[in-house]
Parts: sequence; C-alpha cells; structure tokens
Amino acid sequence: MDTASNGLLKGYRILDLCDEKGVMAGKLLGDLGAEVIKVEPPNGESSRRIGPFCGNTPDPEKSLFFLACNTSKKGITLNIEPPEGRALLKRLVLKSDALLESFSPGYLDRLGLGYDHLSRENPRLIMTSITPFGSAGPYHTYAASDLVVWAISGLLFICGDPDRPPIRISLSQAWLHAGTDGAAGTVMALFHRGSAGIGQKVEVSALKAMERVAYTAHTLWDARGKILRRPGSGLRIPPLGTTTPLIWPCKDGFVAYYLFGGQMGAVSNPALTQWMAEEGLASETMRSMDWPGFDIGRTAQEEIDREVVNPIRTFFARHSQKELWEEGVRRRVMVYPVNDAEGVLADGQLQERGFWVRMEHPPLGREFAYPGAFVKTDENLCGPRFPSPGLGEHNPEVYGELLGMGEAELSTLRKRHII
Repeated sequence: MDTASNGLLKGYRILDLCDEKGVMAGKLLGDLGAEVIKVEPPNGESSRRIGPFCGNTPDPEKSLFFLACNTSKKGITLNIEPPEGRALLKRLVLKSDALLESFSPGYLDRLGLGYDHLSRENPRLIMTSITPFGSAGPYHTYAASDLVVWAISGLLFICGDPDRPPIRISLSQAWLHAGTDGAAGTVMALFHRGSAGIGQKVEVSALKAMERVAYTAHTLWDARGKILRRPGSGLRIPPLGTTTPLIWPCKDGFVAYYLFGGQMGAVSNPALTQWMAEEGLASETMRSMDWPGFDIGRTAQEEIDREVVNPIRTFFARHSQKELWEEGVRRRVMVYPVNDAEGVLADGQLQERGFWVRMEHPPLGREFAYPGAFVKTDENLCGPRFPSPGLGEHNPEVYGELLGMGEAELSTLRKRHII
C-alpha cells in the first residue's frame, strides 16, 4: 500500500533521527504521505534491539517493535559524530523540511547540529525534539524509562487494584504518546511556516504528554481537593462503597459488564436476568428486582455478592466471549469482549472497515498485518505505505540520487564507518 502520490503531507521530506522515544512521530508523518528518512548509526538504533523478535531470534532486522513502528519510512545509516558525518547531515537538512530527534538535551548542540546551527543552514527547517522532561528545568538532564515517566506523571498511581501497589500496562506507552505529540507539533509548525515563511523549534516532553493522559486526576485535586485512587477492576458505588466487578471471567477469556443500578441499568439488567432465568441461573432476588429503582450503593456487599454477583459470574463462565457478545447485542445486554491481540485482529468491525493492512517484509520472507490508516479519507490520504526499512536499505537512493554522491565516495565512507 503506497499513498505517497496523494498523502496529506505529500511533498514534505522529514529526517527522523529518533530512537524508541520518538519513533511514533516519524511513523505517523510517513503514514500521512511525507517522505520520512530514518537516519540510524551504522550498527542500527537502539529500538532494533527491543523484543519480541520474529522467530524468537534476537536480531536487529527481526525486532517486531521496530517493524511495527517504522513503516512508511526509508532508512539510511550515518554516524553523525565525526566531521564527515556532520557535514552529510547538514547536506540532508538543506533538502529537508523537518528533523525529528530524541537525543539527550544538549547532545546535538555539542556536535554543532542543534537548532541554532541547522536553522542557519536552512531557515525554513522545523526541528522537533522529544525528550523525557524537556530542555529546561531541574530534571532536563535526567534519563528516564517508560516506568519513570509513568510514575512522575501521576498516571501510575491510579492504575491497578486499590489493595495492591500501582502497576503499569504491559507495553510501553510514554514514548508513543510523546511521539504522537511530536507528530502533531511538527504538522502545526509546518502549517505556520506556510504563512510565516520560517521554521521553528518544537519541543515535546514525555512527562507533559503523560500528564495530559492523567489530567482528570490533576483537575479533580485542583477543583475539589480529592485524590483519585486506583479503582481496580471493580465499580465502587457510594454511600456504602458497595463494589461490583467490571471485568468478569468467561468460558474462553474475559468480558466487561457494567452492573449499573437505577435508570442506567433499567434495560440491561432485566434483559440479562431473563437470559439467565432461561438457563435456570437467575436468583429469586434478580427475578423479582425492581431494576429501575435498584440502588446498588445502598445495598450491603454480602447481599450483592450472594444474590447478584455470584449468579452472574456462574452464568458468564458457561459462555464464550462470542456467545455473550452476539447474544448480548441481540438482547440489549451491555456485555463486551475483553479482546487480546488475537481478538483485536479478528474483530469483525475492524475487518469490515479494512483497517488491517498486510505487507510483505522480504528480508524475513513473510508478511505481517499492520494497523491501517488512523483516519479514513475517500482518497486514501493516510495509511502505511511500505514496510520498515532494513538497516541502510536506502543508502544508495538517498546518498546517490538525492545528494548525487558516487559509489567510490560511498565506499570510502563505509570503510570509515561513517555510513
């Protein structure tokens, strides 16, 4: 799938020097049609060593994280530290609209490749920097992992069960949010350049990106002096604090079901009760319940567990996700599958809308299903265009065709480990 000919950002060239901290920025811009050139050290950038790996064999060309996050990019190798490498990057900057980077603050400045240096070479350049904490402040020189950013942002505190320590979800998120903000900031700066005629520096702090995700907790404290705490997988309802599950085991996984009282559950609860009664599993309390008038928060926990929660748990355990979802839709019961990755890939809604894009990755001799366009347009102006690049795959095209360098010169640079 190649939307380069009509992408929303067709005609823009962007240099991507990011590692995993900013990898999503270049991917999104590439999906929007920009020509994104990933610039890596000759031995590959660090995200090539992030597992899992295809075939469970650690290899810089087999990182599934790298493959997933670098579609729609070309790839070249370049050591930007020696003078020859710095000179080559400046030549590329002259032919580019934007540069993305995620180095430690001050690193590029020390090489003479910071925004002040490069903007003198190309005043129209947009330079987007993605770092853990930004370029100023008491933390700006600190390194940080995904977990560190989660913790300091306050988001980690509200994730998990109330009677256990905070817990992060399985896949790193902070850098993905930061990269997404980086892509948005780059597009806004390009739009501004269209009217003002000059480039600018864009800065993204992963901490600020994650604080935006946790903004509800912050505003709750600011407005009401209330600390939002970990809710776990249950729904706690005042005034008694009666708790009912939100996530329930079923025959082949888990489903989500909201046991609301009052008008919120006036349709779903009676429908579920009728369904359970047909299988002899609805308690007498459920069958005789005035569901629109039912107030869970004023019902004792022991009664809720015995008369409502335990019968529902037994009922769900008899049925598969598919049975509960499809019959639930028919009966207007608010029960939903909790999909794992396999379930998401098989989801009928995503398949019907053509969300998944299958692209072959020749070095591995197989194809993969990738998430498709994050926005749908009539003219396919967004979407992954080609698989992630092999290490240095586009050196001949970029150095040879774009910069006009000959093979003898490139050979010398390879021997000196510049490319």
